[in-house]
Amino acid sequence: MNAVSQAVQLTKQPTEAGPFLKWAGGKGQLLEQLSKYFPTKFERYFEPFAGSAAVFFHFVRSRGQMPATLIDANKELINCFEIVRASLDELIPKLREHERNHAEKYYYKIRSRTLNELSKIDRAARFIYLNKTCYNGLYRVNSRGQFNVPIGSYQNPRIFDEENLRAVSKALKGVALYAGHFSRVLKLAVAGDFVYFDPPYYTESNGFTGYAVSESGKANFGAYDHRMLRNVAGELVAKGCHVVLSNSDTAFIRQIYKGFSQRGVEARRFINCNGAGRQHVTELVIIGK
Repeated sequence: MNAVSQAVQLTKQPTEAGPFLKWAGGKGQLLEQLSKYFPTKFERYFEPFAGSAAVFFHFVRSRGQMPATLIDANKELINCFEIVRASLDELIPKLREHERNHAEKYYYKIRSRTLNELSKIDRAARFIYLNKTCYNGLYRVNSRGQFNVPIGSYQNPRIFDEENLRAVSKALKGVALYAGHFSRVLKLAVAGDFVYFDPPYYTESNGFTGYAVSESGKANFGAYDHRMLRNVAGELVAKGCHVVLSNSDTAFIRQIYKGFSQRGVEARRFINCNGAGRQHVTELVIIGK
């Protein structure tokens, strides 16, 4: 090894862990605005609508390893996190295979596979592959629980970043992962903990809301679920937890959280079949202390 290459190796910084999935409503674009409302001191971190876990990775970059719990109703998402954490060396060759074979026919072949016929590692590889190649990175299933998002129009999509996945695997060590309802956090969080909620946003139309499963078992996350979430947030605040929520800026959300502090942030929505409709909108940050 010559002196120049040796110097490059010595000065190269390890990759910082960041989201490895696309996720509708992910908070990567809003972190600079959101972070001013996060507590500077807390004992443990909870994210009951994990999604791509953008806020969790924000704290990993700024604070390093920390006690944290990620919860999501999407069992395949949580399985994916578990496999990235514990079985990355077995997962990466399967991701390479998906990347090498990607084509429209191959996409629909992988999409059609029945989950109970696959190992947990194969399910995680399938999850990442479909996430990176489907339309807009959406996650949607039909009434039989089968993933049904069509292929996206990407040229040579990058399925995975090995360096980032290795950093993510390390960041997830010691993190508690649960597949389940957001209310589970009530049994886990105590005074001094920080809970960030990023639920499926409330909409008064019949637009896309299916990021998570409601208490009724339906994919739609409606007014009933938002009121339940408000009650959970209120119980956590009463316990002495720091609570921050994100949601749409609507009269309904403002009304049900009228006892909380509310702030507006500007976001750009990307879920719209008409590109011209991807515009800046105001979202609410709801703070309970």
